[in-house]
Amino acid sequence: MTPEAARDPFDHPPDHAVAKAVRARSKILVVEDDVATAAFLKTGLAANGYAVDWAGDGAEGLAAAREGGFDAIILDRMLPRMDGLTLLRALRDQSDNTPVIFLSAIGSTDERVRGLRAGSDDYLVKPFAISELLARLEVSQRRSATAVTRLAYADLTLDLLASRAERAGQALMLQPRALQLLEFLMRNAGQVVTRSMIFQKVWNYDFDPGTNVIDVYVSNLRREIDRPGLVPLLHTVRGAGYRLGPRA
Repeated sequence: MTPEAARDPFDHPPDHAVAKAVRARSKILVVEDDVATAAFLKTGLAANGYAVDWAGDGAEGLAAAREGGFDAIILDRMLPRMDGLTLLRALRDQSDNTPVIFLSAIGSTDERVRGLRAGSDDYLVKPFAISELLARLEVSQRRSATAVTRLAYADLTLDLLASRAERAGQALMLQPRALQLLEFLMRNAGQVVTRSMIFQKVWNYDFDPGTNVIDVYVSNLRREIDRPGLVPLLHTVRGAGYRLGPRA
């Protein structure tokens, strides 16, 4: 960790509306083996509104990334057990288009080009200022939000353009509102979403505690997603809401 970086853990970029919208509830995976650097990143990102998960080596990072639910990945170039380039190629080979920003002490042009050609969205050389990383994150997420046409989690996929969902290669019979609910759950995979959040984001009006419409839709969606013989993905978290992901 350099003195320049150490001075900058709470350096905020201009607090404009676009930046705040991009950061709201965004979840970032940091894959970094240096504990001091990881702590610096977690502190700086959390101070600017991000939720942060950390993986300390490449194999752990790949496993976490494959579980999904992340809006972006900050990836060290040199990692134990699996280097950053190998990790990134494995994700892109699986059609995982989560924005990835490389962090590396290797700043040569050749290494930057290798990182970008492997499928990264950006390449930031250490030492760096947290404000620059935040700005690059916002740009990569805005670019991703306009480009994403397909969501995937485990063997569950959603084609946003065709309004078609599949599980284990089998088409799911879902009406438009159920597809919107599935999209919201997939964009927040691994996280608990409350009934109030679903009302606001899927139905676009405030939560009404007197209706069971969400329970009905979730029940119907679960019947389609979690068919007999498949690993259950849609779970009710008692007293909290719902979560798309592995059983806790």
